[in-house]
Amino acid sequence: MTAHGRTAEESTFVRTYTLTRGRTQPRHLLSLETVLDAGPGRPGPAQAEESERILALCRERRRSVTELAGRLGRPVTAVKILISDLLDADALVVPVSSPYATSGTEPDGSPSTQLLAALSAGLKRRWPDAVAYPQAG
Repeated sequence: MTAHGRTAEESTFVRTYTLTRGRTQPRHLLSLETVLDAGPGRPGPAQAEESERILALCRERRRSVTELAGRLGRPVTAVKILISDLLDADALVVPVSSPYATSGTEPDGSPSTQLLAALSAGLKRRWPDAVAYPQAG
């Protein structure tokens, strides 16, 4: 029991609830492996102390969601909610590695034939028994 009659587990739950302002789902779809980098924006003044720690870690080098949660010692879902807030403020970005940023697109921004062929081959390997449907239209 703590001084206020709560167990340590209850205190952690209350702190996490406060940290996320009662939210239970992030606004952005983030996997455990999503890599983040510091962006040009700034977090709002109401951001949690943990948000500043996330930014400091991402300024050092790119970090995954899992690594950030581990370093902060917070539940992954709570960290994803904080990351979503930072993404909304452009304080964090999900970088696109250069091989995918340039070699997979045509000058007009559409996917290249080579990228589409590689994607098709990967899908066929993953689901060899899938049925191809004729194009609509």
